[in-house]
Amino acid sequence: MTATDLDWTSRARGLADLLRDHGDIRSPRWHAAVAEVPRHVFVPCVYEQDGTGAWVGWETSGKLDRVYAPQTLVTVLEDRGGYREPVSSSTNPELMVRMLETLDIRDGHRVLEIGTGTGYNAGLLSHRLGDGRVFSVDVDAGLVELARERLARVGYRPALAAVDGEQGLPEHAPYDRIIATCSVPVIPDAWVKQLTRGGGLLADLKLAISAGNLVHLHTASGGGLEGRFVARQASFMAMRHHRDDPIPLTGSDVEPERFRSTEAPVPPWSQPVVWFLAQLSGLPRGIVFGTLLDPETRQPTTATLTAPDGSWARASFTDRRVAERGEVALWEPVERAHARWVEAGRPAWDRLGLTVGPDGDQWVWIDEPGGQYRWKLPTGRG
Repeated sequence: MTATDLDWTSRARGLADLLRDHGDIRSPRWHAAVAEVPRHVFVPCVYEQDGTGAWVGWETSGKLDRVYAPQTLVTVLEDRGGYREPVSSSTNPELMVRMLETLDIRDGHRVLEIGTGTGYNAGLLSHRLGDGRVFSVDVDAGLVELARERLARVGYRPALAAVDGEQGLPEHAPYDRIIATCSVPVIPDAWVKQLTRGGGLLADLKLAISAGNLVHLHTASGGGLEGRFVARQASFMAMRHHRDDPIPLTGSDVEPERFRSTEAPVPPWSQPVVWFLAQLSGLPRGIVFGTLLDPETRQPTTATLTAPDGSWARASFTDRRVAERGEVALWEPVERAHARWVEAGRPAWDRLGLTVGPDGDQWVWIDEPGGQYRWKLPTGRG
């Protein structure tokens, strides 16, 4: 055991105390898990962006104060056509324990984790339940093997598998709890089928970048699942699949520009619930959004939306004027979503819920499952 291994304990205990004092940890059992599972073993090297936006790696062995802190640590980058993009990380422990507390995990529960990543969260679960009741999957076989080695190093041997998380892990089902540490655009049918009666599921439902939140679901008496979104905004990287392909942007400026004023928020993603509802109101899959900067001041002036067919919309931050071009009117779904949101009393996340029916249909709703405000979730991938 190295000196680094010996001097982490006070830092881990300090992190556990901090999370308890902030109200993220409520249970002594989760406090003990954070205090006694060595996070640094799972993140020997991490990456962060410098002032130019370039990714720089650093070894964590000499910087344990940064490891035992409430921050996300990027651990894997992937080359995406000339630039590197994060594809795996160790989630902020603050969010990790909030999710574990929300799931109300009890002694004797069997838990399936979707998204093994570094293995640290599987370590916390193994500390709490015993590793024989913890199951974790990840699409990346290399990550799974590294997690297996690191978990074994600290004394845990949960069941890990390198499979597409969308399919769950049927050979060990059923599970009392399922926790997804990656985002999905729809709750996979396999997860519903692999939950016990009375089971619970917590997943990050995202229809696009920043468009969604954690939803806490329970098995329903007539089959399927039902529950509400959590109050605080949270976000995970999207679930990866073996068959993922980028959506090409074709682009065309044949159509003339159209102009309009708007009452919707600019940029629309500044109001997360509206942005989520806009995806349900007709924004196409694969939407890309961003901002244009003033060439002199370098300050943002315009929000942009671009669809795969080349249609685009640009909304001014200052005068709330919208310019559009292309076959798809991108701003109309934003305005429809905003109008319904205002009509419903400007609800926050905790007024929204999700029903996963026994027939596979999924519905987002405000206040009540059968109420006035309902949107059917597209259940095909994407």
